[in-house]
Amino acid sequence: MEMEAEVEGLGLPTATNTTYIYAPDYIEKCDSLSKISRRASMVHSLIASYGLLKYMRVVKPRIASMEEMAMFHTDAYLEHLQKISEDGDDDDPESVEYGLGYDCPATEGVFDYAAAVAGATLTAAQCLMDKKYQVAINWPGGWHHAKKDEASGFCYLNDAVLGILKLRKKFDRVLYIDMDLHHGDGTGDVTDIGMGKGRYYTVNVPLQDGIQDNRYYHICESVLKEVYVSFNPEAVVCQLGADTMAGDPMCSFNMTPVGVGKCLRYILNWELPTLILGGGGYNHANTARCWTYLTAIILGKTLSSEIPDHEYFTEYGPDYVLEITQSCRTDQNDPQRIEQLLNTIRGNLKNVI
Repeated sequence: MEMEAEVEGLGLPTATNTTYIYAPDYIEKCDSLSKISRRASMVHSLIASYGLLKYMRVVKPRIASMEEMAMFHTDAYLEHLQKISEDGDDDDPESVEYGLGYDCPATEGVFDYAAAVAGATLTAAQCLMDKKYQVAINWPGGWHHAKKDEASGFCYLNDAVLGILKLRKKFDRVLYIDMDLHHGDGTGDVTDIGMGKGRYYTVNVPLQDGIQDNRYYHICESVLKEVYVSFNPEAVVCQLGADTMAGDPMCSFNMTPVGVGKCLRYILNWELPTLILGGGGYNHANTARCWTYLTAIILGKTLSSEIPDHEYFTEYGPDYVLEITQSCRTDQNDPQRIEQLLNTIRGNLKNVI
């Protein structure tokens, strides 16, 4: 049996225009984050075991400089993060005001980890700006909750924002698409449409528990079709958090990689420079399954259902297959409410200039 990831249609990425951000020391730093310990290694190992690396240009990431991180974050926050990271001080009284604590512990080396992830996303963005690649992948990135001066939701630095700001130096209209279970901090309701000059340039589609592939794709396609026409993007940043997958400890959505893959395929058909980031995903085996399948979608490759033998093979039991099976969780999304949401969004997008 094979898990179909073949991309239909013309113009989708090929081996020569897809770059994959990777270095052993980068993965090692990403493995150190306690909430997702070893996840980066599991993802990379599964992608490598399927032989996908030979279809991509592997690019070594660099570390983000303090100046680059300050494109979004405040100097005071960055300096404090660096200070507590060097001495591993989890009791600094100032840490609370910077959001460092339960979700984001002030552990030794956390600044180096955050600078590595930010640098990897900036490296990926530069690859797109150089016009050598159409797609750039940084699966350990996508930490979209961090604010200018505050850590939040396991996120110390907002590499998604840094990547967008980098791309804005070349592309005027950068579209950010976030498919994580959780929205980035500060927005979430359909009425959150942006403020000031950004009014109507934010679109939120709040969904209820239990949503499955087909309905999710219908909503995604309906919204993205309208957004593309209204905004006319020149580049795309895609956050593909895998905590939407069935079996994730967050226990909310009931998705499989196939549904997210259809959404990604739709985006790739635009043939725009596209930065791919990871994000949430706390069932590590399912996260690796999801992002490996999506990598195959990007490359137009078909993967065998059977997980190849590799370092983390035993983590994929008891079935040892690439597919993720949906749970019996009930879809609580009312079709009438979804249609009302979509109508509201269509009305708002008419105001985009």
